[in-house]
Amino acid sequence: MGRDVNMPAMQLHWDIFCRVIDNYGDIGVCWRLARQLASEHGKKMRLWVDDLASLSPICPETDVLLAQQQVQGVEIRRWTNDFAVDRVAEVIIEAFACELPPAYVAAMAQAARPPCWINLEYLTAEPWAESCHGMASPHPTLALTKHFFFPGFSRSTGGLLRESGLPQALPATPDNQLDISLFCYETAPVGELLDQLAQTSIPVRLHVPPGKPLAAVSAHLGGHGPWQIGMARIEPIPFLAMDDYDRLLRRCDINFVRGEDSFVRAQWAGKPFIWQIYRQDDNAHLDKLTAFLDLYCAGLDEPSASVVRQVFAAWNDDRASQGNFAKAWQDFLMQRTNIAQHTRRWRDFLSESPDLATNLVRFCAVKV
Repeated sequence: MGRDVNMPAMQLHWDIFCRVIDNYGDIGVCWRLARQLASEHGKKMRLWVDDLASLSPICPETDVLLAQQQVQGVEIRRWTNDFAVDRVAEVIIEAFACELPPAYVAAMAQAARPPCWINLEYLTAEPWAESCHGMASPHPTLALTKHFFFPGFSRSTGGLLRESGLPQALPATPDNQLDISLFCYETAPVGELLDQLAQTSIPVRLHVPPGKPLAAVSAHLGGHGPWQIGMARIEPIPFLAMDDYDRLLRRCDINFVRGEDSFVRAQWAGKPFIWQIYRQDDNAHLDKLTAFLDLYCAGLDEPSASVVRQVFAAWNDDRASQGNFAKAWQDFLMQRTNIAQHTRRWRDFLSESPDLATNLVRFCAVKV
């Protein structure tokens, strides 16, 4: 797709700054966005990232030894402490309040035309995000204004990352077998899940990527796998590049996901999913979890909605000794057909709204 011919020419160059906090979540969002803005909107993209080692697994073309490289239409630059300004873009995206280099901000203030400065926030379904979306924040000393851009699930927010021509979900496996992907933090009750899978009466295949998911499985089962526990095959898999992981989500019958990027991709996959939200101080993440479930469960029948809420709550409860997950998981499997149908409808509903990249381009065009 070519460049948006109606967009101002002065917004051809975009910079995205990303500090890696949550392993692959932050960089996953930034890489998807940069890639889409380049390929679908014709923007000349630079992605500044402080940890190329986190980008490399999801984009294997990345060379972690290079300070500057071109990958899939995006210029990738290493963001170091001795950051030097060569030029300022017309649109600057400060991802997740990562704080731009002071020298870059000073150069922004010296530009002939003030650039469009966006603070891309974390995704939340909380209602307050709608009222804060697009809010302006003038710099205290410089003639610059930052605008807050909130991804979200309604048309009153910035929308969700979604490439054009997104593939449909792949057909489910037969009822007499089950494919599951597991992407989680170490606090998830993985041991309880494995104990439940060991008792299943149908063949199950659990795909476990390296890192925290595999470490949790190994801690419970011992060794390095693969493992056969009853009818369940527990298979370690290599870390998948971004597009390959998306295909895995579309292929599996149930997806355990975490953070933000895989959480959104699970919804586009259109298959039942269980989300482990990134933990925050004072349990602030639980409000975000509840806000999403309120939206997601709104069109779901009450028995299934109750089951979804229970299994999400149990999966996000690190007090695994209470054994809450086992019952919730069994109920979830019983309602899986209804939940699968609802998730496809939810995907279709989300698809009716403009995507995040398109909304960003349109928002910035009127801020010049």
